[in-house]
Amino acid sequence: MERETAFAEILEEVKKTARAQRNFITKAEVEEAFSPLSLSAEQMEMVYVYLRENKIGVDKPADLDSYLEEEEQNYLDSYLEALQAIPKVTDGEREAITLSAMAGDADAVKRLTELMLPEVPEIAKLYTGQGVGLEDLIGEGNVALSLGVTMLGALEHAGEAQGMLAKMMMDAMEDCIAENAAEEKSDQKIADKVNRVADAANALKEELHRAVTVEELMEESGLSRKAIEDAVRISGGKIESIAAE
Repeated sequence: MERETAFAEILEEVKKTARAQRNFITKAEVEEAFSPLSLSAEQMEMVYVYLRENKIGVDKPADLDSYLEEEEQNYLDSYLEALQAIPKVTDGEREAITLSAMAGDADAVKRLTELMLPEVPEIAKLYTGQGVGLEDLIGEGNVALSLGVTMLGALEHAGEAQGMLAKMMMDAMEDCIAENAAEEKSDQKIADKVNRVADAANALKEELHRAVTVEELMEESGLSRKAIEDAVRISGGKIESIAAE
């Protein structure tokens, strides 16, 4: 069990490292991470297969576009086309703009935001297929970027800005995915409660050949009054097997 736990922990660290490197990692990095477990060649190959299935490129970048749905690809194409209008700058000009943004210059902050916009969809593609659409991920990234460019004053060097902004965008997208998963789980729990009450009411209705009362359902099913009344309320009163009071 300790070995299995260690394996799971190392795998999560490997995935985290790959995410920070835009879903890319080398075999050497993977082998070094798993070296304490002395995995066989066959076991290591299973690790590589798992990583590739999770859109992580091993020794070569993953083709993230191939994981997009047609609708997402169409949206991405339109988004990138709109960004073509943003004037290009040299590395030196970009550094000067970043330094001015770090000093709080409003025009520089706006210009740096524009220059970073193409980074947003590239980061968003790392997180597709996890319950949140590409468009929403890009939206979260744009919000994080807009906030992040106003917080660069804490940095010492212009070269740190891109990494900080990318991290903020990634965190925002991960939070969005986590919140969506929690919401879906909550919705499923609610649906399960309603279905449980409805199934019990339907079964009793078939036995009695009529709609049942809350009291009858409580007695026969063991469900509490609150559980039944909550289910009726959540369903909008559409559990027809329960008689209206």
